Amino acid sequence: MFKLYILIPSLTLLISIPIIFFLAPSILPQRQITISIPDELDDLSLFHKAITADSTFLKKKPSKNSNKLPSNKFRLGSTTIHRPKIAFLYLTNSNLHFEPLWNNFFNTSDPHLYNIYIHADPTVKITPPKGVFTDRFIHSKRTQRSSPTLISATRRLLAHALLDDPDNAYFALISQHCIPLHSFNYFYNFLLDTQKLSRKMEFPSYIEILNESSSLLDRYNARGENVMEPEVSFDQFRVGSQFFVITRKHSLMVIKDSKLWRKFKKPCVKIESCYPEEHYFPTLLSMEDPNGCKGYTLTRVNWTDSVDGHPHTYHPLEVSPELIYKLRESNSTNSYMFARKFSPDCLKPLMEMADSVIFKD
Repeated sequence: MFKLYILIPSLTLLISIPIIFFLAPSILPQRQITISIPDELDDLSLFHKAITADSTFLKKKPSKNSNKLPSNKFRLGSTTIHRPKIAFLYLTNSNLHFEPLWNNFFNTSDPHLYNIYIHADPTVKITPPKGVFTDRFIHSKRTQRSSPTLISATRRLLAHALLDDPDNAYFALISQHCIPLHSFNYFYNFLLDTQKLSRKMEFPSYIEILNESSSLLDRYNARGENVMEPEVSFDQFRVGSQFFVITRKHSLMVIKDSKLWRKFKKPCVKIESCYPEEHYFPTLLSMEDPNGCKGYTLTRVNWTDSVDGHPHTYHPLEVSPELIYKLRESNSTNSYMFARKFSPDCLKPLMEMADSVIFKD
């Protein structure tokens, strides 16, 4: 009997250990990733190269011996200019579920009008994408929700795109759960119409910038009360969508910044209020160049029944032509160009209406 009293607690303990180990990630608060000094120095080196290269690009003059125009040039009236490109920046920690749909999006366009860059979390096994996405990965580092690593990943994407091609004029940040709502040509003409180019007008960035939210104060104090002072006062703190379409000018502002980054890279003490990537970019650009930003995003998100900070996820039974038309509708004069969040099994019904609905503008 005495042995039984000893045996039962021992068995209970042995059984409990794997159960606790299995349930711990969902019970205990997630440990926030910190950005190491080597990673920080590595990024700073990349940013410096991109900034230096951009200055060099501006100083370069065409060769006197070169009469042939590159394929990415075109003529407006009597003036020959570089035809600008759009850099698509994919930020992911899983497979690019909608790769076939995006391949169709790009395959109907001139390949000299875009570039693709993918930042994939190196700790996650990802199936190598095909088509136009082949060999588009940049040197990436680990990312985690509710941590400044998502800001770092986006800045890294911007720096690689700036360094890679001086003709990258716009930078569109996309998630693996995003789908296009229009054809590439429609999107390109919207951003870079020839009338604006011929008049050399300054192009705006499309990034959501909001100064009102019921949770704004909690988010401002996520790193500790008044920790953001004096660099960012509460009156200057903004919230917006993580996904945006910004100009080269604003992309350079982002990678040149060090003042705000010193605050936003601090780990949060209130994880439930910590969404750094939704604040850093709108706050920085609002402080640096508010008139150069439209203040709204081109990516449609449905927050009506959000769960744990995640927006509504669309499933196959919801996918229809009517949904695409509805997702395009915007309160601004412009249509939405992208939408999220879609479950991976939505690919089949989306592909079935790609040519007849999505890319038929």
